[in-house]
Amino acid sequence: MGNALDCIAPMNQKEDSRSASSSATVAATFRTRPFFGGKPSLFSSSSSTNKRTNNKKGLSVSFNSAVVDDDGGHDSSTIIQEQAIAAALLFRHHQRNGSLPDFIRSTSVVYPSPGNSKKQGGLPKSSSARRRSLSDLTITPQQVVNSHQELKIDNLETNHFVLVHGGGFGAWCWYKTMTLLEETGFKVDVVDLTGSGVSSSDTNTITSLVHYVKPLTHIFDKLEDGEKVILVGHDFGGACISFVMELYPSKVAKAVFVAAAMLSNGQSALDMFSQQMGSNDVMRQAQIFLYGNGRNNPPTAVDFDKTLLRGLFFNQSSAKDVALASVSMRPIPFEPVLEKLTLSDTNYGSIRRFYIKTQEDRVISICLQEAMIESDPPERVFQLKGSDHAPFFSRPQGLHRILVEIAQVPPKQTSSSTATELRHLLANDTL
Repeated sequence: MGNALDCIAPMNQKEDSRSASSSATVAATFRTRPFFGGKPSLFSSSSSTNKRTNNKKGLSVSFNSAVVDDDGGHDSSTIIQEQAIAAALLFRHHQRNGSLPDFIRSTSVVYPSPGNSKKQGGLPKSSSARRRSLSDLTITPQQVVNSHQELKIDNLETNHFVLVHGGGFGAWCWYKTMTLLEETGFKVDVVDLTGSGVSSSDTNTITSLVHYVKPLTHIFDKLEDGEKVILVGHDFGGACISFVMELYPSKVAKAVFVAAAMLSNGQSALDMFSQQMGSNDVMRQAQIFLYGNGRNNPPTAVDFDKTLLRGLFFNQSSAKDVALASVSMRPIPFEPVLEKLTLSDTNYGSIRRFYIKTQEDRVISICLQEAMIESDPPERVFQLKGSDHAPFFSRPQGLHRILVEIAQVPPKQTSSSTATELRHLLANDTL
């Protein structure tokens, strides 16, 4: 959604050629004074490992920053490292079982690749004279990684993810992330917020954030006592998960903001996005404000010109995913975007937060993302290199790796458990 919400006072109006809906919604395209654009930022886009900044209370706060490369790994040697692990496990397996084989020398015959090898960028093919033994243990690097993750899945603070889409999106956008997490052994819930995805509600009738996030709060109402989840929000979904964090602090183990609105107390999503002043011609051209209550009243929703989605939202995503989005995205209800959040230190502030930056984002710029991070620093910041506004499409493997890494962060020791340990040490005269 990002800087999709420009000032609603029009300069030039033109009729939307689309047919009117059953609710007599009137759509108009506007050239408007933008709320957000490309204002130069004082915040650096440095990806240093550690940062230290001051929060609003003047306390020194440090947080870590990690960068994930284009292939979803933390460096270019990931594959080599995985192959080395696989080889080491193979050797240890034979060593422990006393079955180290006699290594048979082999001869290899190299065959040239058909066609122009330079054009194809391929290497010559080879064939080995040594036949594979039935006793050979075959382990792929991916199996080693998956096995390692599965062994730890039951020892995590929680293995349950709840994924919340951004403005205009729906549960459908998480299909890659959901599949990867479930294959790793996690439990995953995705939700269609009211008026989104397959929801039958008319977007123009949504007048509050409570109404908009009702399907999400329904999930939390059904959680067992003591059950916690990792709550993930994208885009305007960041404001939605913040709202839920304030309501259910004991049921959220960690909160992850993916190119999302991470708001402070008393802010609305519109307040946050308006910090990015300037022009964004593509965004202004893409916006279509909808007036479900007539043109004499404020807009009720904002839609986007589907022909401009690729250059704006999905500049690094595949054509198939762009096609999926173009037939699946729905208008964004306007009232929830205007609503100011009430976030307390006791509830919202007690939950561990993580932020994932998207480097090639044209909707929520990297400068605006960093401004939100500097304003209220999370525990740790990650960066997805080469990701557009939809990392679940453009960098699904990298996003998956980060989410798994966050899930593996051990829970913080509470003050009560620290006090218990202290009393135990005193009782045993070990201090």
